[in-house]
Amino acid sequence: MNARPARVANGTQEARSGSRLAAPTLHHPVVIRLDAQRASDVQLRLADAITAFVGSMPFVYIHVVAFGLWMLVFEQSPWPTLTLGVSLEAIFLSTFVMIGQNRQAAFQQAKADHEFAEEEQELKLNTELTREIHSLTVQVHQHLINSGTGSETKELPLP
Repeated sequence: MNARPARVANGTQEARSGSRLAAPTLHHPVVIRLDAQRASDVQLRLADAITAFVGSMPFVYIHVVAFGLWMLVFEQSPWPTLTLGVSLEAIFLSTFVMIGQNRQAAFQQAKADHEFAEEEQELKLNTELTREIHSLTVQVHQHLINSGTGSETKELPLP
């Protein structure tokens, strides 16, 4: 039996196989945000639908049949009209390819920006934790020295 993904309310998908559920597929926050933007824009939904169909084998089969019928049945000299039609179609298809590439580039940039912000936040947190560990280490060291000799020591400088 094939496992079929089922959409869950939070945007993740789970594969259902019988009564067992697979672990949810987590998506990057940028993916979720851009999916929501795409879903809210009619033009992007239309471009997605066209791109999905154009990038499929049924599209190829339809063209093989249509071009074959055109050349064999509908026109005595099929090349001028057929060439014009195919050229116009190529113009539109290349436009859809460019739309897809532009969306992919925007996604990659948004993802890179998000990851950079997260890494900067992580770096700041790690720096704070390192300083706090250093401070606690100095305090423990001073406590051990003071309790053993009865004398006071100076605080060590931060790295």
